[in-house]
Amino acid sequence: METPHTPYGQDPGYGQDPHQLYGPDPAHPYPVYGPYVDSAPPPPPQSRVDARKIWSGGLITALVAALTAVAGVLLVRGVLGVAVFAPERDGAMGDASTGLLAGGAAVAALVATLLLHLLCLGTPQPGRFFSWIVALATLVMVLLPFTTSVALVTKVGTAGVYLAVGLTIGMLMTPVARGAVRGR
Repeated sequence: METPHTPYGQDPGYGQDPHQLYGPDPAHPYPVYGPYVDSAPPPPPQSRVDARKIWSGGLITALVAALTAVAGVLLVRGVLGVAVFAPERDGAMGDASTGLLAGGAAVAALVATLLLHLLCLGTPQPGRFFSWIVALATLVMVLLPFTTSVALVTKVGTAGVYLAVGLTIGMLMTPVARGAVRGR
């Protein structure tokens, strides 16, 4: 029995010209390695922002922020007896200022949603920038009552309600950023 010179009886190039198999290719003087030998690499994946997820999360956050403001007023005025946002004679729910506070919390959440949407469209790591902006805006709102001449307990109560609203917006909207951006 004769031993074959090549495996399985085939020539070294498996049907190719043996002179081109080992010699330099005039089109490619140096060897090219990798999956993109004859074509350009594909472009990097573009991140896509799901606006529906951002705005649905923002609307729900606006509702929760408004309810947080109302619950904060009930706690501070009704349970603790601190006159914030309205005189004591207006009761635990206060007057129209309670509704304005709840509406302001909802508007703040919608403004935060718009900000988050814009950050997702044009910045790297939008969640990180968003967290910083919300934290600093909350800090400003918490410090704002301390610039007035009302009693200290009223300042602390007002700052506490603002802090609760700011934390609510920040903690609910930051995960929305992660869920709304695909492909990063």
